[in-house]
This record gives sequence, C-alpha cells and structure tokens, in this order.
Amino acid sequence: MNIHEYQAKKVLAQYGINVPKGGIAYTPAEAKRIAQKLSSRGPWMLKAQIQSGARAGGHFISHDAGGKGGIRLVTQISNVSYETSQMLNNTLVTEQTDDKGKRVNKVYVEAYKEAKRLFYVGMIIDSSIPAITLLISDVINEDIVKLAHFNSESLLRLNLKYDSGITDEQIFKILDFLSLDKEYLRSFHDFLGKLLFTFINLDAQMIEINPVGMLTDKKLIALDAKITFDDNALFRHPDIMKMRDDSEEDDRVLKAQRCGFQYQEFSGTIGCIVNGGSLALEAMDILKSKGYEMACSLNVKGGVDKDKISAGIKIIMTNPRVEGVFINILGGFLRCNLIADGILAATQDVGAAIPIVIRFEGTNKDEARSILEQSNLPIMFADNPDEAIEKLLKQMEVND
Repeated sequence: MNIHEYQAKKVLAQYGINVPKGGIAYTPAEAKRIAQKLSSRGPWMLKAQIQSGARAGGHFISHDAGGKGGIRLVTQISNVSYETSQMLNNTLVTEQTDDKGKRVNKVYVEAYKEAKRLFYVGMIIDSSIPAITLLISDVINEDIVKLAHFNSESLLRLNLKYDSGITDEQIFKILDFLSLDKEYLRSFHDFLGKLLFTFINLDAQMIEINPVGMLTDKKLIALDAKITFDDNALFRHPDIMKMRDDSEEDDRVLKAQRCGFQYQEFSGTIGCIVNGGSLALEAMDILKSKGYEMACSLNVKGGVDKDKISAGIKIIMTNPRVEGVFINILGGFLRCNLIADGILAATQDVGAAIPIVIRFEGTNKDEARSILEQSNLPIMFADNPDEAIEKLLKQMEVND
C-alpha cells in the first residue's frame, strides 16, 4: 500500500525524523491560510499530492494550470492561492504515470527549507538475500530503477541487519561515498537509524527520501517522502490502513490488492508474474538490456488458494498492452503446482492467445511443469530468467 507524501512525512515525524512543517489544503483559500501560519515572509513549497514521483518535472494537461510542474516554489503570499488554484482539480502527468495522468485533489503547503546539499536515501527489502538494503546516491529526482541500471556507480548499496541496525562502519562508507567529513557521523547515524526503525516497526517494503537535505547545523531533513507498506501486515497497523486512498488506484491494482497481491504498471509490452520484488527487478533489467520494457508486474504471495492465483493471472492476461507473459516462480511457501493450477483456471476463462514462458524453481516444480504440459496449452518452459525472456521475445516476433 502506498500513501501520499504529506502522510509519509507525518509518519516519519512521529518517529523523530526531521521534516519541514506543512499542512494539507483542499482549496486555494485554505492554502493561503496554511502558508500564513507557517511563515509571515515565505518562501513556501506547493506540492501536488498524487502518488507518483517526478512531480516537479511533470506537466498539467490543462493550459489553465500554467506551464509549471506539480512542485512549485512560491515567494509571495499573494501567489499562493493563485498557484494552488492552477493545480487543484487539474490532471498532472509525470514520467511515472500513464498519459492520462492523475487528478490533483489536494496540495501540500510546506515551509521552504534551504539545504546546502541534497542526496537520495532509500530502503527496500531485497528478498534474494534476504535483507533490508540501504541505497544512497548523490543523484536526486531520478527513477531509482533507471539509476541502478544505467548509472550504477552513482548508487551505494548496503545490506542492513535487523538485530544490529546501522553500524559506524557503514556510516563511514556512506560519508566516504558522499565525500563528507567524519563530523557528520552522529547526524547520519541518528537519521538513518530512525529511518530503519520506522521501516521495521511499520512493516514497510520501501521508503524513499528524494531528496534528503543537509542543513547548516549539520542536521538532516526529509524534504520528500514515499513509503510503501506490506499489504499482508496492514492488519497490525490500523492507523496506517486508514491512510489508503482508493482514488489513487486503478481497477487492476485494486483487484490485485483484494487477492493480497501487488500490481504495478509500466510503459512496455511484457507482463511479468513473480513471487518477489527482486525477481521483478531482475526481469526488468534483462528486458532493458534487450531493448524491451515491462508492461506490468504482479507479485504473488503464499497463503492463497488457486482461485486468487487465477484472478491475479487474469489481471495480467487481460491487460491490452501485454503481448507476452513471463512467469518466474521460486517455490517455497508458495508451491509451484498451485501457480500451475491457477494458470489452468485463468486460461480456461480468458484463453492463451499470447506467448507465455515459465520458469519454475523450488517446491513441486516438476509437478507444476507436468500439469501444464498435459494441458496442451501453448506454454514454453525455461531453466533461468535469461533463457525464458529470450524464448519469449522470439515467440513474440513470430506472432507479429
């Protein structure tokens, strides 16, 4: 589950992480009142609240919204209402939304904080290790997946431990990577330690601060914030569950959530079904290296039945942009044969008119393959992701 920036900053502040003061506005007049409470002289930041990155570089569909993006610096109180009115009830398109964009229903008014330096901080779960991975970069306002693929030397990765937290040695590596003096040890330790505690305590799957600002007193401040929570753990956090904004989700995302799965859309033509976020990233990297893009990905979880697996697979199969499907399952708690049963049920309802390549590994992989081979469906198998994607691309070319 994703939440808005203003909600994420409220969460971070509750855990002692420094964030700028701000308030949420639903009308231009409300934005002006909030700005006056924050500062008598300004400047202020006006931030369109949609669940998407790259808002600053986005554009509004309506000409009435002006030529600026979804994050604006305002220096005059008289302009706060005007700039807010340009954004509210208009549609913002960013590189992370589709061409239809997302409608802006609220604007976050924030006191401007001048930082002497900016950098990126992210925390994700790498299920292939498994570990919480800390990501640090001097490059800000960039898609982290693209950064990792095309400019990996600008990204520092450190694996963190639940029991010991962030060590001084790791902080020194970060300071060295950012070319900072050791005098920043305490502020980095405090900021990142609290961020890790937040991540673990709230069952987060990802936290991004893009950017973190370094203030003149050497303290760090979260100038932006994005948090994704594990849907399977939301029952432990009813206060977080209340923050869900269903208006942000499209039908496919909501259908996947009802099944307990995660669904994401991208700009390509290949659907991907996995049981782990790192498997989706791996597939994305392989596709990019071959000049292709992913259309969408479905991350399925264990503890579900065949009907939910089938419903999830149909979400991918019925996406009109999907021209081929890659299924990569590492069987464990989620057994491979359960995925095979779900594939059979799904194809009985929607057919199998597009190429499907499957890589099964782990629990009951031979049984799963046998089930599908006996079905006579036009499904191909592979022993590893590279082979699977190569087979898929060749079959897609044949179909063209």
